[in-house]
Amino acid sequence: MKKIGIVILFSFLIFSFQTKKDEYIVVNQDSKFVESIKRGKDVYEDMCVSCHSGNGEGKRKAYPPLAKSDYLMKNREESIRAIKFGLKGKIIVNGVQYKRSMARLGLDNDEVADVMNYITNSWGNKNDKMITEKEVENISKE
Repeated sequence: MKKIGIVILFSFLIFSFQTKKDEYIVVNQDSKFVESIKRGKDVYEDMCVSCHSGNGEGKRKAYPPLAKSDYLMKNREESIRAIKFGLKGKIIVNGVQYKRSMARLGLDNDEVADVMNYITNSWGNKNDKMITEKEVENISKE
């Protein structure tokens, strides 16, 4: 009977340590995501607000909205590429065509990831999958 009690106690201890470790990893990832979004807000306010406005609504027919943007949320790689390398040509955002070019902003990969995390989680956008510096690094110009 003592052996069974010891086995149960030992099993409980092993599983409780694994659970705590898993919880820590989740919290740690969430905090990294939150910190990225905060840094992204600073990048946005420095580099993007003059065209896309403080509320992400842009300027109709001139600068596309980022708020509730179907293009931004459905075209992750193209959106990252636009921020990283600039954008030429037409795009359609929320049913409106935009033809203006966006200059290359000269941001580092971590800044692109941070601003993407911010804009994809602001103004009615919701993105649960964190954009990482490595993901941005892997995006080529074409």
